[in-house]
Amino acid sequence: MEKITVIGGGLAGSLVAIYFAKKGFDVALFERRPDMRRTDIAAGRSINLALSNRGLRALEKVGLDKEILKEAIPMRGRMMHSVEGELAFQPYGKAGEAIYSVSRGNLNIQLLKLADEHENITIHFEHKCTHVDYDNNKATFINAEGKEVTVDTGRVIGSDGAYAATRGVLEKTDRFDYSQAYLKHGYKELTIPATADGNFAMDANSLHIWPRGQYMMIALPNPDKSFTCTLFFPFEGAKSFETIDTTEKLQSFFKEQFNDAVGMMPTLNQDYFENPTGSLVTVRCYPWVKGDKLALLGDAAHAVVPFYGQGMNCAFEDCVILDECMDKYLPDWSKVFDEYQKERKPNADAIADLALQNFVEMRDLVGDEAFLHKKHVEHELSEKYPQDFISQYELTTFTHKPYSYALQQGAKNDNLLAEIINNGWEDKIDDQAFMQQLFTKHLS
Repeated sequence: MEKITVIGGGLAGSLVAIYFAKKGFDVALFERRPDMRRTDIAAGRSINLALSNRGLRALEKVGLDKEILKEAIPMRGRMMHSVEGELAFQPYGKAGEAIYSVSRGNLNIQLLKLADEHENITIHFEHKCTHVDYDNNKATFINAEGKEVTVDTGRVIGSDGAYAATRGVLEKTDRFDYSQAYLKHGYKELTIPATADGNFAMDANSLHIWPRGQYMMIALPNPDKSFTCTLFFPFEGAKSFETIDTTEKLQSFFKEQFNDAVGMMPTLNQDYFENPTGSLVTVRCYPWVKGDKLALLGDAAHAVVPFYGQGMNCAFEDCVILDECMDKYLPDWSKVFDEYQKERKPNADAIADLALQNFVEMRDLVGDEAFLHKKHVEHELSEKYPQDFISQYELTTFTHKPYSYALQQGAKNDNLLAEIINNGWEDKIDDQAFMQQLFTKHLS
């Protein structure tokens, strides 16, 4: 069997290893961390993630979608919390549409279990990649004993994350474009536990947002009836991780800005001062491949900030597209890799832009009356004219349309919504002939 080496055994790496195994390849999967089935290694990474249609399609191809959905919690919209504690719900899509809060750890464990069921996958934990020699089909690792080992690789898939060693090799090659951009905000995970009687402390089927302009907090539900909260906060400034540095300042700040939440957070002091502070980076690069030798996948190729909930879904879609390119073009590996990167690069750039846009929306706009009115009109159009009008969020989250199409269509939608609202035409939305003229003008 032809050999494939997958470097990085996280979500996308373990999934793509299964795709290769199902096609009959001999797969070696290398992961720098210990086996998470036997060790608690969350280490401040997001405990839960938002799974949507693109990710579900990728899991369905290996028969894991229904198993993951058993433990997933549907979130049907945003629940905004004002400073005064008032709530406003904003549905994500049409009736019945939802994104799903899933455990990162459980999903990764299920993928590793499935990988282990394939005789042609060998998993090597505690192997940190330090170099890839794609010309000679070799890769070098530091193992759990601290010893350097070099292995024969065959072709290499680099799925080793935003700080990928596999990408580092390409960065040294001629005409390789690379950029990374950090937000001035970091993030810290906090907890709202289950109530004393074992129930959710807030609505379980919403993604909760406390928008506060230059910062915000969100909360996603967990199967144990707790919520994982994430505070997105500047590193520096008047109100920042730098200045909120005592329990007194922390409690005062939360009572001022998140008063309806602070009473539900008995471990706030401990979580804030003991949990790590993460950074938020966008990585763009090109090309993603080196001939027929190496291809990048997931965050190694396109790390994005988490504000559209699409990082995992995008990486899983990489796996789907690479699998489809193998179906079309094997045994021409150069063609497989090149068509894969040409298909995915514009869409990875688009979701990076969408995620940055959504940060501003979630942080600054979701509590604004004019914005909420715009979203109400958008939802009404989506419900009444589902064949003619699809919101950018629905295109991104509930369809398999390219991200680049969702980005372009979102701009057209905004022009349409602006004309309706600026002219006070909300009462004309039921007039089908009138609306068809507007659809033709703006969306065709």
